[in-house]
Amino acid sequence: MGDRTKNIAVLGLDERNLMLLREIARSEPYRFHALLTKEELMLGDVSLARLLDEAQARLGSFEFPVDAIVGYWDFPVSSMVPVLCTRSGLPGPSLESVVKCEHKYWSRLEQRKVTDSHPGFGIIDLDDPHPPPGLSFPMWVKPVKSFCSDLAFKVKDPDELAEAATEIRRGACRVGEAFDFLLSMLELPPEIAKIGGLACLAEEEVGGVQVTAEGYCADAEPRVYGVVDSLCYPGSSSFLRYQYPSQLPADVQERIAAISRNVIRQIGLSSAAFNIEYFWDPDQDKLNILEINPRLSQSHAPLFKFVDGAPNHLCMVKLALGEEPFMPHRQGDFAVAAKWFLRTFADAVVRSVPSEEDVERLRSTFPEAIVDVVADRGHRLSDLHGQDSYSFELADLYLAAQDEGELIRKYRRCLEMLPFSLAEIHDSDCSRS
Repeated sequence: MGDRTKNIAVLGLDERNLMLLREIARSEPYRFHALLTKEELMLGDVSLARLLDEAQARLGSFEFPVDAIVGYWDFPVSSMVPVLCTRSGLPGPSLESVVKCEHKYWSRLEQRKVTDSHPGFGIIDLDDPHPPPGLSFPMWVKPVKSFCSDLAFKVKDPDELAEAATEIRRGACRVGEAFDFLLSMLELPPEIAKIGGLACLAEEEVGGVQVTAEGYCADAEPRVYGVVDSLCYPGSSSFLRYQYPSQLPADVQERIAAISRNVIRQIGLSSAAFNIEYFWDPDQDKLNILEINPRLSQSHAPLFKFVDGAPNHLCMVKLALGEEPFMPHRQGDFAVAAKWFLRTFADAVVRSVPSEEDVERLRSTFPEAIVDVVADRGHRLSDLHGQDSYSFELADLYLAAQDEGELIRKYRRCLEMLPFSLAEIHDSDCSRS
């Protein structure tokens, strides 16, 4: 391809990630092109066959050669990338390796072959829910495929299990039927073919410090380039912030990297970025894999830019072009960075959100800050897309500093500068839909 401009099609390209991708393009001849919008890809019922056909048609309509196809969102984007790359003859991971990550039960079966760093697990019958053999309350139940912690419930007794099963049965079809279509494209092992994409997984409750290993695999050699801490609101499983670099002991981070390399090799994921979420129990010095994602975390990208000097999109793009990735290390302007989640824990109607002037005032005070307002004025929070099962996200805030104390002080000041007005809902119709 020489030095000519390389055209990269991005599934679900959005403005904030385009800004980060343009940071890479300052030193490389890259041009990024939207391939379907995020709304087309992730809102409403997910018809994977239709989305793939539409993406293929739009690729064919481009008046330039496409050199790479990438995506940084969860399903269906993460599963569309390998299909479209294969159809277009471009570098990319195999569909089977991606699905082995995305199907939570299949992923657990693969993990079990190379490590004991995972919770106990089993399949439950949604029509007659009981704990699987070897598991007891409390436990987590979730569809074998979902996203953004949607339809994941912690259950403490048979009544809560029954309620969760009802919710999962009601909501799992939105993604599960599309996932079944994806499974139909593969030759499945019997234990996966038997349960399909609409089954429900139960997992032993594990806890501790939550972290994420970010890495990539090129030429079947996985590498981990960073570990990010995930800190929750007190007494909650909802995230307060992602913080980088991790404050875990160095030896624990080394074990995380080693386990990550082993499971990625076992799954066979290559020519792809990945992130693996873990719990570390410091009392027992025990690591447990939560889940494996066959993509980078775009939520972490600004953190790597702040601290290391480049967003982790750099790895994604290099891999998609068939090139060996690299990541700078500690070459950024800050020593620590975080993505903060501004949340509320009660459903409400949004009366007002921060204005453009509010955001600009904040940016003039903290020039590095990135603000994404999630809530919409006049809308009910429970109607927002991609919320977890226990809280409602109002805004995301990226900040960086020279130490954690300064980072927290900046965050508290920003809270004062981002006004939201909410009208709580107290009627009988306040259940999550």
